Amino acid sequence: MTTASTPHVYFIGAGPGDPELITLKGINAIKRCQTVIYAGSLVAPEILEHCLPGAHIHNSASMNLEEILAVMAAATRQGQSVARLHTGDPSIYGAIQEQMAELDKLGIAYTVIPGVTAVFAAAAALRTELTSPEQSQTLVISRIAGRTPVPQDEEVARLTSHGGTFCFYLSVDRFGDIARQFLDQGWSPQTPVAMVYRASWPDELIRRGTLADMAAQIADSGVNKHAVVIIGKPLGAIGAYSKLYDREFSHGTRP
Repeated sequence: MTTASTPHVYFIGAGPGDPELITLKGINAIKRCQTVIYAGSLVAPEILEHCLPGAHIHNSASMNLEEILAVMAAATRQGQSVARLHTGDPSIYGAIQEQMAELDKLGIAYTVIPGVTAVFAAAAALRTELTSPEQSQTLVISRIAGRTPVPQDEEVARLTSHGGTFCFYLSVDRFGDIARQFLDQGWSPQTPVAMVYRASWPDELIRRGTLADMAAQIADSGVNKHAVVIIGKPLGAIGAYSKLYDREFSHGTRP
């Protein structure tokens, strides 16, 4: 069992950008760590204000896996705990699995602290519910294949055979390809689409449109990274109201 004094690595979801969108648990972990590794410009610099005075701070933007692990190993050998700050939530495109696998080999203890991922910050900015009654009860988070491939059975053309709300990370520069595959699978050209650039940051940018016109809007905006694209009916007109608060709907706490 790990004790409070045992050197530890904390993988912390630092949130999508707004420095207040990090959990109290994440902040408290940062305050216990003498070494901090953070994900470059993707993590709000204000979050580093929670670091201990004199903490060793490393920007992982230019580091490879071996260099990151070397910092973690050196710190823990010296009895120091490490805060590894990832943007958003580390379980979504966070590349933490390989880090944890290597820490297991080294016998270094670690904990994952969840964070707010960009799609939820985007939904808040859009003031929309992603799982709207009678419109969508499924949320699909994916990306289009690029330098990092996706499994064949998760390619966009296959995903579009299902209904639901779709959120694409790391794909805004290829939205034309995404839209074409949705349209080829029979989706309406008028299906609502939204693009949110740097959700929750001061320079956040929102574009709303449809499968038919969003590619042109994205091109006009000049955005080619740091954005999520959401596709689905909940972005349009409101559907049915939820049964949860319907006065005629009974459940365990309301007869």
